[in-house]
Order: sequence, then structure tokens, then C-alpha cells
Amino acid sequence: MPSKNDLTVDGDLVRALAALLEETGLSEIEYAQGDKRIRVARGAASGSVAVPASVAPPASSTAAPPIPTVAAADAVKALVVGVVHLSPQPGAPPFIQVGDTVREGQTLFIVEAMKVMNQIPAPRAGRIAQILVANGAPVEYGQVLAVLE
Repeated sequence: MPSKNDLTVDGDLVRALAALLEETGLSEIEYAQGDKRIRVARGAASGSVAVPASVAPPASSTAAPPIPTVAAADAVKALVVGVVHLSPQPGAPPFIQVGDTVREGQTLFIVEAMKVMNQIPAPRAGRIAQILVANGAPVEYGQVLAVLE
């Protein structure tokens, strides 16, 4: 039976957590079971649990997808950090779809931050050329959510 001070790392768990980081775009994740905790983060290590370099995902092949270059007037950006919702409530149709024509100020997304639902309006009238996020995805401040034509 492992002792309380056992520092054996479950490599499969670390790999699964690293894959989850990539899938969600998060910068760190922590998992706890009983009195054991493991934290996996991108970038410099600041936690108390060291992960061997052979288990950490290589930075070049697992980097987040490039942020598209979009003219400021064409970008619909997240106004807060949170989780994006494409529809007003679960099971409802999405606010927008590619090809839809929108008017200035029309709600295009909701970003949930600390249980507050923040509406993301269209910065101008136009047609939706691209939607760059998935429902339930974490988003950062200023991240491009959609592109208008």
C-alpha cells in the first residue's frame, strides 16, 4: 500500500490531463482524489508536483491553434474570460449560424463568467463569415469568437 508521502506519478493520468488541456485550451488543470493532488500546467512550473519532461506534451506539436488574423472591424471578440454559449439556453437554437445576416447590437453569444451571463453583441451589421468557437468552450478576453463580412 502506498504511503502518504509516495510521489509516484500516474503517467496515464498526466497524459489524459495534458490532452484535456489541449482540447479545452486551458493553461492548467488540477485533479484531486482523496488527499492526493496532481496539477498539470503549460509554461513554467509553479506547483509543488513536478511532472517528468518525458510526460509533458511537447510545446511545438501541441501548441494552441493559431489565432486568426482578422481586421478589428470584422472581429466579434469575447468581452470577458469565461465559457461561451452559442444559444440562450440548452436545447435552444443557436443565436447565429454561418451565413446569417446580423444587425449592430444583436446578441451573438453569451459568455458565462462566475455564473453571470454576459451578452456579446455584434459590433456592426454584417454577415457571419465564420464562427471560431464551440459551444461550452473556454474563452479568453479579446479572443475572436466570430468573423463578420
